[in-house]
Amino acid sequence: MNWPLFIIGAAAGGFINGLAGFGTALFALGFWLQFLPPTRAVAMVLVLSAVTGLQGLWLVRRAIADRPGRLARFLLPALAGIPLGIAVLTRIEPAQLKIVIGLFLIVYGGYFSLRRNLPAFVRPTPVIDSMVGFAGGILGGAASLSGALPTMWCSLRPWPRAETRAVLQPFNVTVLALTAVILAFRGVYDSQTLTLLAIALPVSLISAQIGIAIFRRISDHMFRRLLIAMTFLSGSVIMLREVM
Repeated sequence: MNWPLFIIGAAAGGFINGLAGFGTALFALGFWLQFLPPTRAVAMVLVLSAVTGLQGLWLVRRAIADRPGRLARFLLPALAGIPLGIAVLTRIEPAQLKIVIGLFLIVYGGYFSLRRNLPAFVRPTPVIDSMVGFAGGILGGAASLSGALPTMWCSLRPWPRAETRAVLQPFNVTVLALTAVILAFRGVYDSQTLTLLAIALPVSLISAQIGIAIFRRISDHMFRRLLIAMTFLSGSVIMLREVM
């Protein structure tokens, strides 16, 4: 066990979750997959994402309560999409799907990162919101990429950062928590995994608080830019993992 990298991974995953409301897997797995079995590393990241995400939910609780219908438009279709995504696993190769999504994220994130002015979809788009949520659920079940499409779509909406996070954070927490429950029933969380989780969780929770403190101080525009940069980084990491 490489303990320094293990602690750094837990800290990095917690920090980005506190700052952006997602991205635990993106940062933690980059360290953990160097010395942990993939199944164990992913199982641990799911729990870290859900638990550290609860702090973020409390942070934007009022924004969630103010617009419950908006969250429901994303989340309820996603719940229906998760089992479909799991079924898709029997018909497609997850690695190929991840490469396609990774390329899409790179093009999207790179294009909008270079634009001086971001587009602003102001009018309500309930049908598109539901379609994005449903597709996010499918990708979550098929390739553990539930947050990719919702993040891309929400970053183009001129919502205050609390309202954006009030969609992304509960969406990801719910989808990833359900995935963790499914893995638990399959016996993935053995004694060694639980022991490592007991060490990683406090580190991630403390680091998430640092990320939340920074989130409170950035502007709405900067948060949108952060989300777009994260999509580019996410796509790059996905591509590197799949092609190397």
